[in-house]
Order: sequence, then structure tokens, then C-alpha cells
Amino acid sequence: MHEIFVSMNNWFQTMGVPGLAINSCVESFFLIPPPDFLLIAMDLAKPEKALYYATVCTIASAIGGVIGYLIGKFGGRPVFNFLFRKNHDKFDAVEKMYEEYGSFAVFFSAFTPIPYKIFTIASGILNMNFIKFFLASLVGRGARFYLVSIVLMFFGEAVKKYLELVILAVTIVIIIFCVIVYKKRHSFLKTKEVKVKNDDN
Repeated sequence: MHEIFVSMNNWFQTMGVPGLAINSCVESFFLIPPPDFLLIAMDLAKPEKALYYATVCTIASAIGGVIGYLIGKFGGRPVFNFLFRKNHDKFDAVEKMYEEYGSFAVFFSAFTPIPYKIFTIASGILNMNFIKFFLASLVGRGARFYLVSIVLMFFGEAVKKYLELVILAVTIVIIIFCVIVYKKRHSFLKTKEVKVKNDDN
């Protein structure tokens, strides 16, 4: 499998920017190498174009997310189980995350190393609000790719091996922030709901 991924990554790389776009798009709903490897290579080769590459990745990945959403919406659980037959049990975990965090779950998967493709297809199956899904995907994917490109643009090869640590650190901060905001909002709505009920009585 590793050799297949390496060959695919090399093939995308020979295509340049179109290869980066195709890689980013298809990876959002199918099992192929994540575009990060190609993005890193292109950023290091031409740091002056790093933000352009990040933009290509973000837009193409968001479009791929929409395709994944539609696959889930019209294909349902059978398609999910076929595509992820080794991980079909993860659907229940994804569903629980949606119930708990809503669109934040999509953002987490879009930004972190969590398999984004599982969430795009599951979002369609669970009939998540499309606008919220798309915005969460766009912001999450954009945050990840721009972070990678900006760090490489300023620090180059010296920071390459620490990229995952940088992303992990930022991920932890963002997740903590989002969970706090979500909990505060949930608590506020609960308090408001109880107040309305008491006023009605």
C-alpha cells in the first residue's frame, strides 16, 4: 500500500498545480495520499508561491468535500460501508461527534489528521445542513493548508520535520477554544430555555 501511495504522489507531482488540485479534491472522498506531501514539496521548491498553492489546495479540497457529501446523501450507509469496509464501525463515532459538536466536528476533521473523507460522506448520510458543512470544510481545510504554507514560506526546510507538531499544537488550542465556546453557548441556550418555560408558567 505504501508503494502505491508513493507512486500516486509522484504521479500527481509530475502534473504540477493541476496535480495538486486533483490530489486535494479526490482525497476528500476517496482513499489516496493526502495533499500535504505534495503541498510541502511545492512550497519548499517555490516558497514565493506558497500561498497560491494553499489556495489551490483549499478550494479543490472543499469541492471534493461537496462531492463526498453528495456521495453520502445519495449513496447512504451501503456506500460508506463499501468505501470504508475496514472502518465502517467509525460511522457511529462520527455520528456521536455530530450530536455533540455539530459543524465543529467537520471543522476538526478538516483541520486535523482525522480522515476528512469519512466525515464528508458521513455528513451527507446524516443530512447535515449543507451550508454549515461547506463553511466548516472551507475554514478547516483552509486553516490547515495555509498554516503549512505560511510556516514553510518563512522557515523552509528547517521546520519541515516539525510541521506535524506545529499542526498538533495549533489543533489542540483550536479544539479547546471551540469546545469552550460550544459549551458556553449550549449552557446559555439551556438557561434561556428554562427561563422561557418559567415565564410561561
